[in-house]
Amino acid sequence: QVQLVESGGGLVQTGGSLRLSCAASGRTFSSYAMAWFRQAPGREREFVAGISGSGGSTYYADSVKGRFTISRDNAKNTVYLQMNNLKPDDTAIYYCAAKLRPLLTAAATYDYWGQGTQVTVSS
Repeated sequence: QVQLVESGGGLVQTGGSLRLSCAASGRTFSSYAMAWFRQAPGREREFVAGISGSGGSTYYADSVKGRFTISRDNAKNTVYLQMNNLKPDDTAIYYCAAKLRPLLTAAATYDYWGQGTQVTVSS
């Protein structure tokens, strides 16, 4: 079992930055690919960014490339999402998710989810 707890969401103006964190329980954190998804009202949950267990591979949705950076610290069992140049379209609940290797983008392949953290970008 893996438990995930997100933090770092909030309200920010267009062009601002936020850093989300996701703390994971368990002793085999490096075995898990980690990802961030988001869901806006009335929309399906969508993949935002993912990172392999070692941190050597990352993948981003086209909508966030160049603005968001995913990283992980396996010694701290934590994954991060640095979000820069935020836009109103980035407003959503952001979820952290974990699955055993390999890194994939489909939400249905992830076994563990956090409770989500709200990100609101004002125009």
